[in-house]
Amino acid sequence: MTHRTWVGLLGVGASVLLATSLIARQSGVDEGNLRGAVRSPLGPEAGVWVIAETDAFDTRFRKIVVTDDEGKFLVPDLPAASYQVWVRGYGLVDSAPVTAEPGQRVNLDAVPAGSPQEAAAVYPANYWYSLLEPPGPDEFPGTGPEGNGISPRLQSQAAWVDNAKQGCQLCHQMGNRFTFDTSHLTQFDSTIDAWDHRVAFGQRGSQMSGALNRFGRQRGLEMFADWSDRIAAGEVPVTPPRPQGVERNLVLTMWDWAGETSYVHDEVTTDKRDPTVNANGLVYGVSISNDKLVITDTVRHRSMELDVPLREPREMVPSMFPTESGFEPSPSWGDDIIFDAPANPHNPMLDARGRVWLTSTVRRRDNPGWCKEGSSHASASYFPIDRSGRQISAYDPARQNWLLIDSCYATHHLQFGEDVNDTLWFSGDANVVGWLDTQLYDRTGDERASQGWCPTVIDTNGDGRINKPWNEPGEPVDPTRDTRTVGFAYGVIVNPLDDSAWIARTGPFPGRLVRLDRGENPPESCVAEVYEPPSIENPAVDRAQTGHAPRGVDVDRHGVIWTALSGSGHIASFDRSKCHVLNGPEATGQHCPEGWTLYPTPGPQMKGVTAPGSADYHYYNWVDQFDTLGLGPNVPMAPGSGSDSLLALLPETKEWVVLRVPYPLGFFARGLDGRIDDPEAGWKGRGLWANYGSNLNWHIEGGKGMRSSVIHFQLRPHPLAE
Repeated sequence: MTHRTWVGLLGVGASVLLATSLIARQSGVDEGNLRGAVRSPLGPEAGVWVIAETDAFDTRFRKIVVTDDEGKFLVPDLPAASYQVWVRGYGLVDSAPVTAEPGQRVNLDAVPAGSPQEAAAVYPANYWYSLLEPPGPDEFPGTGPEGNGISPRLQSQAAWVDNAKQGCQLCHQMGNRFTFDTSHLTQFDSTIDAWDHRVAFGQRGSQMSGALNRFGRQRGLEMFADWSDRIAAGEVPVTPPRPQGVERNLVLTMWDWAGETSYVHDEVTTDKRDPTVNANGLVYGVSISNDKLVITDTVRHRSMELDVPLREPREMVPSMFPTESGFEPSPSWGDDIIFDAPANPHNPMLDARGRVWLTSTVRRRDNPGWCKEGSSHASASYFPIDRSGRQISAYDPARQNWLLIDSCYATHHLQFGEDVNDTLWFSGDANVVGWLDTQLYDRTGDERASQGWCPTVIDTNGDGRINKPWNEPGEPVDPTRDTRTVGFAYGVIVNPLDDSAWIARTGPFPGRLVRLDRGENPPESCVAEVYEPPSIENPAVDRAQTGHAPRGVDVDRHGVIWTALSGSGHIASFDRSKCHVLNGPEATGQHCPEGWTLYPTPGPQMKGVTAPGSADYHYYNWVDQFDTLGLGPNVPMAPGSGSDSLLALLPETKEWVVLRVPYPLGFFARGLDGRIDDPEAGWKGRGLWANYGSNLNWHIEGGKGMRSSVIHFQLRPHPLAE
């Protein structure tokens, strides 16, 4: 049986679930559809999810819909198979599954939860994470281990929250049962000791432990232990709202893909610039943990994997997950090496020819001589680079071959510009922004001549250009010079109106967006600009419009930049045309609050947090420029990576549409993609794509053995549309 539930795992006795159903065949008129209604002793159950799941195909398959105002549902276009069908909803406990096939009518009996704890077992992770209680605002700035135990580097409660989100949620959700429950760690005398141990085990233990240290280790342990203890004692979050309005029109179609230890970071289905590319085609993803290109055929319900190659033998290239020093055995995998990834593929994008471009490692970290000091390469001569992380690769499905392309700069995310050269831009380097002229590369195969990069130097002396020498990071500032800025570049996007490239740097607090204009003769003509979200640590800005940690970055067709503030729980727009100052000595980050508009995302705040925002976490963000989902063009979206959802902000009304993934819990979205398969087919010809991007699939509801799934989000005209 594939039906899984967490009810009862909170130490609460679950109700005995007795579900009855009336199943009738609909004489052929409903072939492919499954209809019915959901009722409880309280009457029709509106805004609850009906889940149909089967293992009949090569990959596990699910469809999920929402009931209408009268509790009626219609699951459309089910491929022929036997399905387990059941109900999940806020205020209910999961119904026992019944067996049904397409073409039948199934009336399902829902069971109200017997206690707040039973009801809360299916709440999204961010609702549980909202019970976390950081130190109060009056305890900042931190005074260190001899004072209040808070790191002096944390100057505000907002900076602490930033670490509680960014530091702890880069790889997985916080707030799902696996993260707050310590009942399996019975060998420890206290919950603090259990937490001290749990952040150190597994191949990512050093990363988790390092994030905890940034709080001030003991204060951080006390916070998380208190969180676990209060939940174990019965504390529950506020109740989330059930889907309303257009949210009830949602149809989710899901296919499992990749192995149970595969960390599928992102998916891609089409060319972002033209969402009709690859219509009805294969869906691609990249597994960071084992160097695979993951491919799903959603028509035949099949998945496969291809090895992402390197130029050198695997043993010559360091893995992203080093194990030379050993690690504390994990409760799920012991001391097994489950992550081994020298190629370390991170992010895929399709071009107009349907080729899948990746950021991946192709060789060792030390750069070749043409990247370094003394090179005749224009960018290397201007700003030499000694080492890089990932480089560039591409898979051509038509020819079934790989391109491996060296780059001097490190890569992480990639985005195509809309210029005649099909320039491919990259984030991932702390010092520069790099690009590849793909048209030139396709003509010549010359990876050196086809690429370039610029350091991010801002015009602080205000003369309109960048001159050497400039102020280097950490040096005393000479006001007559320009200033080079550094910081890991996470997101990247290109403004279609002026071809400027924008990167998002999540830190140092409060993070920043960087705009790069290449000018007519790069790299000498490159000029950067820096814009920070209004910070709560800046007394000159409106406290109600403060946030932190831009991570993802995208743009609408009007040239307005959108970013997810992953630390504070916002999506934010930035309109450079509103700025009064663009360069000069004041233009160092906090100089254009007028360009920013911040929208707190739905959901509760963390306990005792006074700064604006929500407990949700947004790994990236995306703008539906071409109305691929059906909410209209230029709709900004944030993945509710902490809330099992996608969040869409309607541009006209500024209202949120929450597209929840209720099962299996643990939907940790990263990148999004929208494709139009048939512009004449209405809602069935378009949709949005995402996947379960958790580093740790065993955190997903069901535990060990669960896999990532790729999901097709579609919005029909009403909840019963066929």
